[in-house]
Amino acid sequence: MNRALELVCPAGTPAALKAAVDAGGDSVYLGFRDETNARNFPGLNFTRDELKEGLSYAHDRGVKILVAINTFPRAGDLGPWHRAVDDAARLGADAVILADIGLIDYVARKHPELRRHLSVQASASNAEAICFYHREFNIKRVVLPRIFTVAEIAALNKQIPVETEVFIFGSVGCMAEGRCALSSYVTGQSPNMNGVCSPASHVRYIEQGGRLVCRLGDFTINAFADGEAASYPTLCKGRFVTRGRAAYLFEEPTSLSAISVLPELIAAGVTALKIEGRQRGRAYVAQVVAALRRAVDAAARGDPVPAPALHAVMEGQRETAGAYEKTWR
Repeated sequence: MNRALELVCPAGTPAALKAAVDAGGDSVYLGFRDETNARNFPGLNFTRDELKEGLSYAHDRGVKILVAINTFPRAGDLGPWHRAVDDAARLGADAVILADIGLIDYVARKHPELRRHLSVQASASNAEAICFYHREFNIKRVVLPRIFTVAEIAALNKQIPVETEVFIFGSVGCMAEGRCALSSYVTGQSPNMNGVCSPASHVRYIEQGGRLVCRLGDFTINAFADGEAASYPTLCKGRFVTRGRAAYLFEEPTSLSAISVLPELIAAGVTALKIEGRQRGRAYVAQVVAALRRAVDAAARGDPVPAPALHAVMEGQRETAGAYEKTWR
C-alpha cells in the first residue's frame, strides 16, 4: 500500500465547499470575499459567517479548511490582510496559504500556532528560497509552480524539509505565478494585489462581421466564428495575429490533467494534489473531486489508475500533462 496523497479541493462558494467535502476531498481551500485572495470575483468567496459554517461542516466530516490569503498588501493599508489572518485563526482554520513575506512574518509572530503554507504566488521555485521560508517562518508546506517535471520535483523534495503540494487538474497556467502583470497592464487591476485577472468589468463580447469578438479593456483578445465555442478573454489565452496568422501565442485553451503520473508523484515524495477551479461551480467540483478521489485511492493501492471521463469539463475539451512530462528538453 502506497502513501495516499492529500486531495486539496477548490471552493468558491459554500455550495462548492459542501460538494468537495461530500465527493471525498481531504481538504478544501477558499478565500474571503475581498482582495486578500487571488480569486476576488463577484459572487465568489466567503463571508466570515459562511466560513464559520463551512468549517463546522468540513470538520464534522474530517476535512480540513485552508484559507488562501495570497495576494500582496498595499503599502500603508495592511488592515484587510491582517483582519483576514486574524479571522481565519479565530474561526479555527486548519492553515493559511500566504504569499507576501511581511504577512507571513505577521502570522508567525501573532498566530504561531496557525499552520502556514507558502502559496504558489510567492514564486518559490528552488530549494534555497523554500528553506529560507521554513527556517525563518516555519512554513510547513510549499505549493509548487506548474513548471517542474516529476524528476525535478523528486530532486527538490530531497533538499527541502517541508511538504510539497502540486497542481493535478485545472488551468495550465503558463505564466510565473506571482509575477504576471498582463492583466495589470490592460485593466489596471492586478491579480497579485487586487486578486483579479481579467476582471469581468473590463470584458466585452461584440458581434462583428459574423464573428463574436472578445475584448478586454481596449484590446481584442479573440474572435470566434459562428458556432465556435468562445472562451473567457484572458491575455495569456488570447489568439493573436502574427505574420498574417491567428494563433494562441502563450497558451492554448486546454486543461491540465496529470492523473496519468500519479504513481510517479507518489514516488517523488509529493504530499498533496491541488485541483484548480475556485471560480467553477459545485457541479464541476463534485465531478472532478469524485474522479480524482477514485484515481488517488487506486494509486495508493498500487492498482491501475482509472482514466476519468472529465473531457466535458476541460477547457476546450482538451488535456495536457503540462510540464510534468516535458518533451522539449
